[in-house]
Amino acid sequence: MIYSLRMDHTPKHYNRKKRNKGFNKIFQWGIVIAPFFLLLLPVDHFDTGESICVSKFLAGIECYACGLTRGVMHFIHLDFAGAWEFNKLTFIVVPLLSLYWLKALLTVLKLKIPRFLDRIM
Repeated sequence: MIYSLRMDHTPKHYNRKKRNKGFNKIFQWGIVIAPFFLLLLPVDHFDTGESICVSKFLAGIECYACGLTRGVMHFIHLDFAGAWEFNKLTFIVVPLLSLYWLKALLTVLKLKIPRFLDRIM
């Protein structure tokens, strides 16, 4: 059986992978820069305003993630009591986010990612 190739002899998925690689690089740079941007904002920047939680909007009950953004914001500004008050899960989420951030930073800088970090993420 004879298989026909495209005229330019490149696989069909080549361009899609190239576009995804560019998007991934932009996404990783965004992850690396985001914590520094959040540090520039005041600690109470997200404390006021309407909630955008779908669970709270539709059912009127708070989900486990309600207050997590505000808690993370207080945590990175070293206001641990405020972070605990908004959401206790902040103390689990921030270390996990830190590992994810570290992996993105090493990827952007093209440094070797430690095996333990590659396994858990």
